Amino acid sequence: MEVGAVAGMRYVSDGIKAARLVMQHTEHTLLVGEHASIFVISMGLPGPTNLSSEESIGKWINWKKNNCQPNFRKNVLPIDSCGPYHPISSTNLREKECLNSESQASLDESASYHFNLHNHDTISMAVIDKLGHIAVGTSTNGASFKIPGRVGDGPIVGSAAYADTDVGACGATGDGDIMMRFLPCYQVVESMRLGMEPKVAAQDAMVRIARKYPNFVGAVFAVSKNGVHAGACYGWTFQYSVRSADTSDVQVYTVYPEISQV
Repeated sequence: MEVGAVAGMRYVSDGIKAARLVMQHTEHTLLVGEHASIFVISMGLPGPTNLSSEESIGKWINWKKNNCQPNFRKNVLPIDSCGPYHPISSTNLREKECLNSESQASLDESASYHFNLHNHDTISMAVIDKLGHIAVGTSTNGASFKIPGRVGDGPIVGSAAYADTDVGACGATGDGDIMMRFLPCYQVVESMRLGMEPKVAAQDAMVRIARKYPNFVGAVFAVSKNGVHAGACYGWTFQYSVRSADTSDVQVYTVYPEISQV
């Protein structure tokens, strides 16, 4: 099994090619930050490149005007509307922990607000070749308005993607900060190894997360080594696409959340 990944990489647009260079030309699994950029540029990828667009700059300006809200910070107070931030004192934290259950529920819901169909751009793809070899890859720009330095589930092996030629593959999207705590794609592949059908394995992975985080948003697709595929989602409606030798064009499958609040 070969793996390559990059995270926090700036000035280079093609994350999948960068990850492949790590896999093909190093003994490492994951490179991050500025040195990841330096490495892949030295290996021939274009850069450094300004990745900002008029659209992204406009969103950032509006976000600043809105006092840098929403953001992903918690248990902090800003010195001004957009920071710097400092921790709430331990006394205030203890008081916060004693909030009633209704208040705690609202806090949990606010965390899921950051993730929906329109504010992140994960793409995950699995491929089975004529010889039955399976490969999977995931690329993402990350969550909008994330804290600088944040790494999501995209480059984490077993979270946003996982494959084993002897079994099958999985790809995932959604609230990566939550999902990476469960390695859902590793779970899906291992469940299929133990005999679960792709649909059951995908649903089981979602249930495991929902039991701990009932307000999270996420989805996975699963495909067996024989090409049997399925998806499962929680908190939203999910679509994935399939192209095979048996079809003349891409087929789009819509998956509805079948798992109720746990």
